[in-house]
Amino acid sequence: MDQAGGYQDYDFIAELYDHVTAYNERRDVEFFVDEAIASGGPVLEIGCGTGRVLIPTARAGIEITGLDLSEQMLERCRAKLNEEGEDVRARATIEHGDMRDFDVGGGFRLATIPFRPFQHLTTVVDQMACLRSIHSALGADGRLILDIFNPSLQALTADNIGVEVDEDIEFLMPDGSRVRRSYCIRERDHFKQVSRSELIYDVTRTDGTTERFVHAFWMRHLYRFEAEHLLARCGFEVENIYADYDRSPYGSKYPGELILIARKR
Repeated sequence: MDQAGGYQDYDFIAELYDHVTAYNERRDVEFFVDEAIASGGPVLEIGCGTGRVLIPTARAGIEITGLDLSEQMLERCRAKLNEEGEDVRARATIEHGDMRDFDVGGGFRLATIPFRPFQHLTTVVDQMACLRSIHSALGADGRLILDIFNPSLQALTADNIGVEVDEDIEFLMPDGSRVRRSYCIRERDHFKQVSRSELIYDVTRTDGTTERFVHAFWMRHLYRFEAEHLLARCGFEVENIYADYDRSPYGSKYPGELILIARKR
């Protein structure tokens, strides 16, 4: 199984990513920036991608280091940072590396894993390797924000294998190309808690020609107490669990998010 979500394997993802409405209008950025400010920094972001959260955090005056396995995504992040002022660039550090085994130094006050990259780790061995690497990078009493989705039983048991679903997501690229996105679940294993999915991008160029790009990846879903136990095994103590980025308490929305705030023991 692919352990990184396939982002490093497809050049087109970095090109499209910042223009996907579901990403660039996602309501989590303010949450992560506020938490970074509250921590005082420095912050470590795992799976920083093109800088969707990293750059606003640096703009807010917080020192941040971003780690990602995809060179294509990091290249885009660097290009965006080059458009920022010198003060913002000075506060942002980009590192290429694997979330399961990295060394970016220590003393971080906060580590974050925004928008699900942890769920591309499909084995407990890999999940614990990631959490232990983060534990080592945090300073005393440093905190971790683990952002995963809360599994929907209806979605997990739906009879939709192989069915392409139009997400009603359409956006324009800078060159005028029109892109429409759909998704498809190709395989699901209830015992291993994994699914193999595809994000499908149908592109219509300005001259009327069309192309289809497919991002295939595996994801593992985790339940609340499973995630808590993983964190406990890796030296963390859960302090809060939220159902949304507005800090709604877990259980107030279904399925909602599963946002765990844990402190290093």
